[in-house]
Parts: sequence; C-alpha cells; structure tokens
Amino acid sequence: MRYAVLGGGKRLRPVLVYATGHALGASLDTLDAAACAVEIVHAYSLVHDDLPAMDDDELRRGRPTCHVAFGEAMAILAGDALQALAFEILAADTAHHAGTRVEMLRTLAAACGSHGMAGGQALDLAAVGVALTADELDRMHEHKTGALIRASVRLGALAAGCSDQSVLAALDRYGNAIGLAFQIRDDILDVEGDSDVIGKTAGKDAANAKPTYPAILGMDASRARLAQLTHDAINALASLGDRAQELAELASYVAERES
Repeated sequence: MRYAVLGGGKRLRPVLVYATGHALGASLDTLDAAACAVEIVHAYSLVHDDLPAMDDDELRRGRPTCHVAFGEAMAILAGDALQALAFEILAADTAHHAGTRVEMLRTLAAACGSHGMAGGQALDLAAVGVALTADELDRMHEHKTGALIRASVRLGALAAGCSDQSVLAALDRYGNAIGLAFQIRDDILDVEGDSDVIGKTAGKDAANAKPTYPAILGMDASRARLAQLTHDAINALASLGDRAQELAELASYVAERES
C-alpha cells in the first residue's frame, strides 16, 4: 500500500482539492482528509488498472508496477485495502459536520463506481481494437479519467462549505474540461513521450490497439481540442475572479505537462 501511494506522481487530484478549497476560503488543514482520500483512491485505481487482467503494465511512476513488485494477489489486496482506507479517512474527518462528510463520501463513491472509474475501465477494455467515434471516446474518458478529477474539485468545494449551486456548476464544468484535457495530453505523450520521463511505457496504447485521441482525431486536431478544453476550463472560472488563479494555472499545467 505504501509502495503504491508514496512513490512518484504528480499529485494533481489532491492539489485540485487544495486549490479549489483555497479559492473558496477554506483553511488548508480542513482539506487534508479529502486530499488524502482522493489520492489514495487514484493510487488504488492504478494498482488495479496495471494488473495483467486489465492494462497489463509493468512500469508505473518510473518503477515496477505493484503486481510486478509484490505479485498479483498482493496487488489486488493492496488496491482493495487502499479503497477502503480512503473512505475510512473521509468518514473520520472531524473538521466537517456529519452532513458534509456524507456528501463527500457520496461524491467519492460515485466517482469510483459504475458511473465513474470502474465503468470507464469497463468501456476501455471493451474498446480495444474497436473504432470509436470522438463522442464515444469522450464518454469513456469522462468516466475513467474525468470522474475522479471532477470529484477532486467538488470535494474541495464541499470541504470549503460551498453550497452555491452556480459556483458548484461552474467548478464542475472546469473539472470536466481539465479531465478530458488531461487524457488528451496523456494520449499525446503516449505517442511523443519518453518512458523515462513519463514514468510508464510509451507507445503502449498503439501497440495494444487502444482507441486514443491522436488515433481517432489525428495529432493536430488533438492539440486543437486540448487548447479548446484548456480555454473552456479557464473560462468556467470567470465568476470566481482572482480567487481562481491557482485553478487556472493548474489547467495550463495539465495541457503542457511532460509527464
């Protein structure tokens, strides 16, 4: 479990929790539990996604994947235990009243389930070798990648005590845009990136006949879509003004990152 969580990685999802909460006036210590929970869920999802029955990856965050290091059975158990730990941390967070904790738990659970990561992974496995449309690819990644990113933003807002539906809707648009932008950049890096830099095996999606944005749209159109989503994400923050500067910078980072 420690190996899966405490290695390398960008920590984008917890940073989104902190940046959103900070934009809405929350103190950083009231965001710790949500930030930890969302990163632990992300780590669990990577452990399971890398398994031979799923994406069958041997490299993650620049080192052997969990099942390569410890065996498949231990990797499955570590992933299961990490998911449980994330919800335990949120449930025990005394910085927020019970109603807020329940809504935070619901938000994270929804991002994990059939309408979130698990459903997206199922769509991903079913799509191998299939010619998806751009809309179908969006739908898959709105679940597999985007759901937890949107949840990270919402968790930060909930932890800050935000109940303004217009603000929550704007933040959801922001999260949706950067979720898809993150995946498009990932797909571009799979084509152009170096395994030593990106920390996982470059070129694996093409080798496994997985549908990607460059494969379906072409590289130029993928870059244009990435730029548009970044623009949409930043525009969604307009009502927050200068408070959203960190969130806007994160949108730019997602589009420009090299790993």
